[in-house]
Amino acid sequence: MKKTLILGALLLGSTLSSAFAGSGPIKIVLPEEADLLEPCMATRSNIGRVIMQNVSETLTELDLRGDKGLMPRLAEKWEQQSDGSWRFNLRQGVKFSDGTSFDAKDVKYSFDRVMSDKNVCESERYFGGMTISAEVVDDNTIDFKADPVQPILPLLLSLVTIVPEETPLEFIRKPVGTGPFKLTNWTPGQQIVLTGRDDYWGAKPSVTEATYLFRADPAVRAAMVQTGEADLSPSISQLDATNPATDFSYLDSETVYLRIDHNIEPLNDVRVRRALNMAIDREAFLGTLVPDGAVLATAIVPPPTLGWNPDVKVFPYDAAAAKKLLDEAKADGVKVDTPITIIARTANFPNVTEIMEAIQAQLQEAGFNIELKFVEVAEHEQYYSKPFKEGRGPQLVAAMHDNSKGDPSFSMFFKYASEGTQSGFSDPKVDDLIKRASAAVGDERAKLWSEVIALVHDEVVADVLLFHMVGFSRVSERLDYKPTMATNSTLQLSEIGIK
Repeated sequence: MKKTLILGALLLGSTLSSAFAGSGPIKIVLPEEADLLEPCMATRSNIGRVIMQNVSETLTELDLRGDKGLMPRLAEKWEQQSDGSWRFNLRQGVKFSDGTSFDAKDVKYSFDRVMSDKNVCESERYFGGMTISAEVVDDNTIDFKADPVQPILPLLLSLVTIVPEETPLEFIRKPVGTGPFKLTNWTPGQQIVLTGRDDYWGAKPSVTEATYLFRADPAVRAAMVQTGEADLSPSISQLDATNPATDFSYLDSETVYLRIDHNIEPLNDVRVRRALNMAIDREAFLGTLVPDGAVLATAIVPPPTLGWNPDVKVFPYDAAAAKKLLDEAKADGVKVDTPITIIARTANFPNVTEIMEAIQAQLQEAGFNIELKFVEVAEHEQYYSKPFKEGRGPQLVAAMHDNSKGDPSFSMFFKYASEGTQSGFSDPKVDDLIKRASAAVGDERAKLWSEVIALVHDEVVADVLLFHMVGFSRVSERLDYKPTMATNSTLQLSEIGIK
């Protein structure tokens, strides 16, 4: 009798579980509106959250929900050849959302388009310092050759979104991809709608349609999920994360920092750059404007990254010492009284306004003449990336950089090399170390990246590193979804279940 009851309970539980696993539309509320939906810009968080792996897929994909490592996506398998090149065998039977078939020619075109000088694709930044060519072997096979040889090339290709070879070189408004969703509505200032595809090559997601809404205030985003106006807000503030049933914290791969433009006086003086770092009381932000779990940054990459250097220490908070450095520089003729502008991105992360205002006040207290300017994401990019404007004054660009890939290659060249698109300085020693580290393997690779981290922090004083962040999300109880390290930059609808 007892066995019968247990069996009956198990069967009932299984039936109920199936009954409550459903499908349907959802609404997601984001902090920033996408200014464009160009696939080769999907590495930028406000774009990637919408289209990366939803509309536009990549050859490979790094598993950030488990421990599977680098996984197949549009490539079924890959191997390194004797000459150091990589051969990729592509998935067959895949179609783009416009009905055309996917093959190796699309992969080659997509890569060549990313590297073209006819546009400014963000994903190109991750291939700096190397020469790479793609060669079609047959419809389902493609080779990539790199100089110097790149041991992590399959991982690098997880950032190249694939488009049809008919796609113009110039940026497009409506992306066509191989993903499980297609763009069906984009009303700027209001919403973006993605609708599930019946002809997708892979498993059909529970989400049939996703509507993206945009609200800058994190409290408003949290309230919208609470009241049922939205189902998910991947980014809310710690203050609003008050409901254990719906609110989740997650390890974040984002690093908040101030990029220093070394090219303009007085920021071209290392004493001034050291003073900037020593004038900010980073500890005072933890548990107040910045979540308790955040970590003070000593590198542009988070602690689990290869080559992380524990010997590099956070600059100590010492306003008096900062003033002394400024006085020394001034005595040598450096124009330390020149106004320095902090350029910050509106709604970039929770409490960004309050954090930047507090940093402004701390720097002013140490003797800096600091102005603060907030801009939208498209204008922010003009300050953040080259070519920098001629005739500009001294600037600190406040930004949040994501590296969830586990290797510094995804950060170091375009942030710190002389030719890097977001580098604020030029240093031959840094260039040489980055080049050697990018081509190295094993312990030597980790050692060289560790040296780069120490050099740019301790000697060059490249920037003002602030925090490795912790994120908070609010998820409706009707969804089966837990945020991960990737949530802030890639929000895969296929990973969201509906109860």
